[in-house]
Amino acid sequence: MPATSSPFPAPDLGPLPEEEIRRRFNYLKARLIYLYREELALWHAPRTVVVVPSLSLDQEVLSKVTGVHYYEERLLYYLILLQLPRTQVIFVTSQAVDPVIIDYFINLLPGVPVSHARSRLTLLDAHDASPRALTEKVLERPWLIRRIREAIRYPHAAYLECFNSTPLERELAVRLGIPLYAVDPDLIHLGTKTGNRRVFAEAGVAYPRGFEDLHGEEEVIEALAALKAQVPSLRRAVVKLNEGFSGEGNALFEFREAPQGDAALRAWLRRELPARLRFEAADMTYDLFMSKFRQMGGIVEEFIEGRGKRSPSVQGLINPLGEGTIVSTHDQILGGPTGQVYLGARFPARPEYRLALQDIGRRVGEVLSARGAVGRFAVDFVSVPQPDGSWKHYALEINLRKGGTTHPFMTLKFLTDGHFDLKTGLYYAPTGQPLYYYASDNLKKPIYRGLTPEDLMDIVVCEGLHYNAAAHEGVVFHIVGALSEYGKLGVVAIAPSYERSEALYHETVAALDRHASEPLACRPQPGHEERPAPTHFPPWWRL
Repeated sequence: MPATSSPFPAPDLGPLPEEEIRRRFNYLKARLIYLYREELALWHAPRTVVVVPSLSLDQEVLSKVTGVHYYEERLLYYLILLQLPRTQVIFVTSQAVDPVIIDYFINLLPGVPVSHARSRLTLLDAHDASPRALTEKVLERPWLIRRIREAIRYPHAAYLECFNSTPLERELAVRLGIPLYAVDPDLIHLGTKTGNRRVFAEAGVAYPRGFEDLHGEEEVIEALAALKAQVPSLRRAVVKLNEGFSGEGNALFEFREAPQGDAALRAWLRRELPARLRFEAADMTYDLFMSKFRQMGGIVEEFIEGRGKRSPSVQGLINPLGEGTIVSTHDQILGGPTGQVYLGARFPARPEYRLALQDIGRRVGEVLSARGAVGRFAVDFVSVPQPDGSWKHYALEINLRKGGTTHPFMTLKFLTDGHFDLKTGLYYAPTGQPLYYYASDNLKKPIYRGLTPEDLMDIVVCEGLHYNAAAHEGVVFHIVGALSEYGKLGVVAIAPSYERSEALYHETVAALDRHASEPLACRPQPGHEERPAPTHFPPWWRL
């Protein structure tokens, strides 16, 4: 199939029947295979990547995530593509990204003149801060769609990237006339909690006992009763919305003081469920949770107990040819009321099980690929140490999208242009130095409110935290737009060892705390005249 621009007229105005959207989308999906195999095989090949970082998920559930409308900035790692000399990036957001943030990322690009990279970057926005998916905002703005189309320099080699794929992204791809590099929206059921359990069963991997494809309060009660009957010693169970995000759609139930006997247990559950269900999402209510459960469905499964348990994940990628590979492993950092909310991650996962995770991820990826899935996926686990020193891994869920571990790993790629070694599970810089990071999506403190992106850059420079390519060490910030309003931002601390990366993260937090409470801390203050420079400043600083 020749890689020409779409044969269909530009449908940026007026309605388009669903069957016609699907017909055009299928044509574009087939064209993506040709583009990947023929047109984009060389690093200097011209291409246009349109990035629409829309969180096209349930907006009521998303609203429980502090500063979630700034999460569009997490995909700014796509500026890594500007290292390719003839690649254009069009980045679309709900609101304009602060120019200081854009400058910050472009200046991190290794080996590319800033002026050359900026000339190939187009920034567009919808001027709309409403709590809706960005793709929805773009679709209702035909003038914005037209501007995106007119900005595409290489229509014969253009494609659309997004955070997750839904029918909204399918329609946007069609209206732009370019293929979508993501899972077909007809397959998104594979990424629901119900679909996850079915994929795990087909892949032959261990996962918690439980029940899927549930709808409504009564089915939750029946599932909890049946699970308790299966496992009389069960202390806790998890109730999950099918389309929960970062653990915010989860709720924990405790069986403490539960009576014996089927009838007594069901009556007790019916009475106690509203009071005992503990939600991860802030401000979630029982009525809202059950309303969402009826609407999108969900699962009930055992809560895996275990002393010393961990929460690792494995990330994979399936290309348009159906070929899959593992790209990283992580040990996740979880928090929230019951420890199920994703806060950040350490890379790579622990050496004693990272290769085992890669094998499980490969098996899951093979099932997804056989079903026709394309793009990034991540599998989250709970891992429990065994008496013999081994680990037992239970697969919990599949993120069939760009998850929380995608952007820190891509930030590492952004900065270093190194490679992930499947044999060791380590990432190596071009010099051969293994690199590690400690990343958080949820560094949030009230004292940070009011700090602007300019203030953050001042702190970075004053404290010498900026990434140092020679030392393979430093910090990169993301979700910076949320800092002033919410006192929240993300951090990726990169270093040549586990220990140094975590220490660097905590040094960064201490520096932010200090500067937030003492705005002039970078200048000599009474009693601080002899304050030493950061240890990684070069010796010429005294000159």
